[in-house]
Amino acid sequence: MSTTGTQELRSYVNVGRENSTPIDLYYEDHGSGKPVLLSHGWPLNGASWEKQTAALLAAGHRVIAYDRRGFGKSSQPATGYDADTFADDLHKLITKLDLRDFALVGFSMGSAEVAGYIGKYGTERIRKAVFIGALPPFLLKTPDNPGGVDPGVFADIKKGILADRLAFLSGFLKNFYNTDVLGGKLISEQAVQNSWNVGVGASATGTLECVTAWQTDYRKVLPKIDVPTLIIHGDADRILPIGATAIPLAKSIKGAQLVVIAGAPHGLLWTHADQVNAELVKFLA
Repeated sequence: MSTTGTQELRSYVNVGRENSTPIDLYYEDHGSGKPVLLSHGWPLNGASWEKQTAALLAAGHRVIAYDRRGFGKSSQPATGYDADTFADDLHKLITKLDLRDFALVGFSMGSAEVAGYIGKYGTERIRKAVFIGALPPFLLKTPDNPGGVDPGVFADIKKGILADRLAFLSGFLKNFYNTDVLGGKLISEQAVQNSWNVGVGASATGTLECVTAWQTDYRKVLPKIDVPTLIIHGDADRILPIGATAIPLAKSIKGAQLVVIAGAPHGLLWTHADQVNAELVKFLA
């Protein structure tokens, strides 16, 4: 972390220590008006919200985006890549900024942080919640969750990361953006390459350990979400298929609004930004 200038220092919140090293989360805080806090997906960072940030600022919101521990400009410790710690990290950022009456928006793994935070800290400070390309309620296939993902899939992902993280992320991003269908049309080679650059810059340990965190069961905490909730999902999502995620999620949260975007992949924040932004701005108005 740079220590040049007070502005740079204000861009970090300390969430702990590992041996001699502080664990700091990087964040950006722009605009004014009703606050919106954005939690990003794996293996990206807060900058992955660039199209949403522009739309939200134009709509008159204060927009805060942060980098999860291990990702982006945040510290890369060897520990703390679990749902409970992620919720605590988010709480420390919210507390530092003294956010109240704000909207909490999560994409992909960030949507799990929305659920995890509310499950642990409640909705006292939150006015609205948004899940985009959602991970909850429970990804893992078990006897009481037959629609989940086979445990072998997670084992194979870990195996791929351990064998060659850089090559694995390249293949992962093809299915993240459905480049065989949308490449050169709704997403450029350069945009995919940028996501790869960001992903390989993340903590190797964090990249791997987050795969275990994905298997967290949020079914018991979802009924605690008692604020207006929007769920946005693509029906062509290959990473988090809608039948295992957004559809049961919408049934788990009282009064939740589900918007399905036709043909959208997992990485719809970029490929279908206009549609996502229109729904987001309308809901947060």
